[in-house]
This record gives sequence, structure tokens and C-alpha cells, in this order.
Amino acid sequence: MDALGDLLRGVRADGALFERAVQVGPWEVACAGGAALELVVVVRGAARIVVASGESRDLRERDAAVVCTTAPFTVCAADPAVGESELIAGAYRLDGSVGRRLIGALPQLLVVPTGAENVPVVELIAAEVASGKPERQFVRDRMFDWMLACTLSGWFELPDARPPAWYRALGDDVVGPALRAMHDEPARPWTVAALAARAQVSRAAFARNFSELVGRPPMAYLTEWRMALAAELLAEPGATVAAVAGQVGYADGYGFSDAFKRIRGIAPSGYRASLVAGRTSAGPLGAVG
Repeated sequence: MDALGDLLRGVRADGALFERAVQVGPWEVACAGGAALELVVVVRGAARIVVASGESRDLRERDAAVVCTTAPFTVCAADPAVGESELIAGAYRLDGSVGRRLIGALPQLLVVPTGAENVPVVELIAAEVASGKPERQFVRDRMFDWMLACTLSGWFELPDARPPAWYRALGDDVVGPALRAMHDEPARPWTVAALAARAQVSRAAFARNFSELVGRPPMAYLTEWRMALAAELLAEPGATVAAVAGQVGYADGYGFSDAFKRIRGIAPSGYRASLVAGRTSAGPLGAVG
């Protein structure tokens, strides 16, 4: 597992809201927003998507767009002469800290052009959403997870993409092995010396390269990642502060609690108490208008 895989694992559809829309001629759909992440795919035809900042992108057939803002946005005809356009969209509920960590590193709007690897899943999702069978919600959730993973990993590889610093650092010969080690074994008692040994460089060279590429010192990054994982673990039924502390590399709950409060602004016990079972979601395409 690597850093991208860990973060994508934190973005999972769970009762996500889906919609299929068929539009003809000049058309415009105002989307209410509210969801932390929405995925829009053009099955056939074309469309234009405009976010609250004013940024707009044209989508061709099989293109996929990810909207990472809770603000309203608009999807409209890119060219009224195109004729009929079919779109599918899914609105994601992001309750997990790991998922929000990924979304916080993305721009408000990203578009991945047509890719052969996406065609089969686009066809499957379109058919599944059109069927409208409520008992197949789990199947639709997993299909959209697949499509989102393909879209984000494809966007990260585009020449004009602006991926987060940690993603670029994964390809570095010095920093990449250390990042993967942190994500593979977050509970291990890592030190700068141990991480430098993984990279086969001196401590000073490792710390310098890591800070330059990732934007923060290695131990600061490790602590932030551990606290993101801890927030996920604290949400699980039956979780205790002591057990979670051990899972993210702390020998006792006191040191863990101090680190958690420093990073998240609240003690882990208070964070767990604040978690509520009820969740709300915004709808995808057509929520307004």
C-alpha cells in the first residue's frame, strides 16, 4: 500500500446519491452542492461544468469531472448543436478523516479526459444507475469507488495536474521509500534515523529532502498521518483511546492524547463523544432547478 492508496481507501461511497440525466438542446442544471465531493461523468454527448469560483471546463464523451467544494455549481450544454447528452453523477458523503485529508489536497474542479480504462466502468455504472434498483445500492457504491479511483489516479498523472506534494514525493528515490514505510507500518516506532536507513542516505540528507518535497519535516508528517488514522479508528464501534493509541504507534494513551489534541484541537475522548450517527448528504445533478 502507498500514500495514494491509503487516502483513496478513505474515500468510500456509503449510500451515495446517484442520478442519471438526459438533456437535449440548450440546457442548464444548477446543483445545490453541499457534498464534499461529487463525480460527474459524460456517458454521451458533451457538457460544461462551472464551479462557484468561476472556473469552467468542457467535458466530452467519457470525460469525468470531480467537484471538490460544498458550494453550488452548474452543469450546462457545452454546445447546443451537440444534441442529446447523457450524464451520470454521484454525491459522496465523506465522514472519515482520511478521506477529507485527500479532498483537502485537491482543486475545486478537476477533469480527466477520455481514457480507455474508464470505458467499461462507465458503461456498467450507466446501466446500474438507470436500473434504479434500491437493493443494488452496495453495487453502485463500489462502482463509483472504482470510477473515482480511476479518475483521481488518472488526473495525478496528467502533465498539467497539480497533485499534492506527498504524491510527487512518492516517486523520489529518497523520500518515496520512507513515505511508503510510514503508510505501511504507522504503528512502528519510526525515527528519522530509521527512515533515513530505508532511503539509504544520511539523516541530514533525508530530513532535508523530505522537508523540501513534502513541505513539512518527516516526523511532523508521520504524526499528522497517525492522527488522521486515529480519527478513523475512534469512529469504530467499541473503540477505546488506549487501543487506538497502540494502533497508531503510541505506548500509552497520554502521549497519544496530547498529540491528537495538538493536531486536531480536541482530546480523542471528546472527539469520539462528538461523533454522531446521523449523517446528511446533498444530492448530485439536479438537486436544484
